[in-house]
Amino acid sequence: MSRRTRRTLQAVAATTLLVGAATACNAAAKNDASDSASGGSGKSFTLVTPDAVGQNEFLKLAVTGIKDAAKAHDGTQKVYESTDSASQQQNVQAAVDAKPDVIVLVGFEFADIVAQQAEKNPAQQFLIVDACTTKTYKNVSCAVFREHEGVYLAGAEAGLLSKSGKVGAVDVLDTPQFRRYSDPFAAGAKQVAAKTETSTRFVGGQSPFDDSARAKEQANTLLAKGYDQIMAAAAAGNYGVFEAAKAKGAYAYGVDVNQCPSAPGTVVDNVIKRTDVAVEKGIESVLGGTTGTTVSYGLKEGGISLTGLEDGVDSSKCVIADHKDVLTKVEALRDQIVSGELKVDDPAAS
Repeated sequence: MSRRTRRTLQAVAATTLLVGAATACNAAAKNDASDSASGGSGKSFTLVTPDAVGQNEFLKLAVTGIKDAAKAHDGTQKVYESTDSASQQQNVQAAVDAKPDVIVLVGFEFADIVAQQAEKNPAQQFLIVDACTTKTYKNVSCAVFREHEGVYLAGAEAGLLSKSGKVGAVDVLDTPQFRRYSDPFAAGAKQVAAKTETSTRFVGGQSPFDDSARAKEQANTLLAKGYDQIMAAAAAGNYGVFEAAKAKGAYAYGVDVNQCPSAPGTVVDNVIKRTDVAVEKGIESVLGGTTGTTVSYGLKEGGISLTGLEDGVDSSKCVIADHKDVLTKVEALRDQIVSGELKVDDPAAS
């Protein structure tokens, strides 16, 4: 699992509370020439990432989003890839010095940095994706996600596919915020199979976000009791969950990006965060004059999805690709959520 998945889960608590109420290269870190669009006479946008993009699908989607925004406005875009806290600060400063129309940052790592810069540069517009500042600023907009909606749909898949009638989850910590990745999974399973037995195990310990062995142990506890579908919300420990499920011939579900290639034949589907959608729509909102707000993206906005509901599912290496009948039923549930007919409870809602 990518560092981004670990960090995303670490940020869930702070981000969710904000929504309910309302971050050793130099500054040119990995600013590839191909990332600087040329010729456009329109708006200018800069993206700063907390880590190198590389093969990180979560961050690659953000890059796609800023490129699409630049194209839509006949503008230019630049991407600064950070590698550590020092380069994160340096890259944000470089972005501020360049004075683009909108600076986009992905991750909770940038919350404090942006807060400082927003006060010093009130004319500069910032957009933080998947996190927000503690204090509200007129020039800081935030884009967060309703992960629980996608988790619910994954749970419905599990309920439909389970042969034992037992659906479980391995979650990071037993808090309302992290239960967004487990409680809705159980609810979704029971929606399609009322008699489904559900249970959640928590990683906990000294390093809950990085303990693959402990996550595997929790998964094995469920597997030993006959659970055959497991939501893996154990951050970097997801690999341990996948290993345990594979060894027992059971199935698991991933988060944030398509994790099926890491365990083909074992990972059924993934709850996807469409950072490209959040970036592009967030920029449009800022340019339209709506600033200083926090906007959540779920199924309706296209910010949350499943790999199984995206184009390319047939080549995704996800087990769900072989179950078109299940996808048809899940699509119907998605449509009900989007229309408002079906409401998914958010464990972190106040």
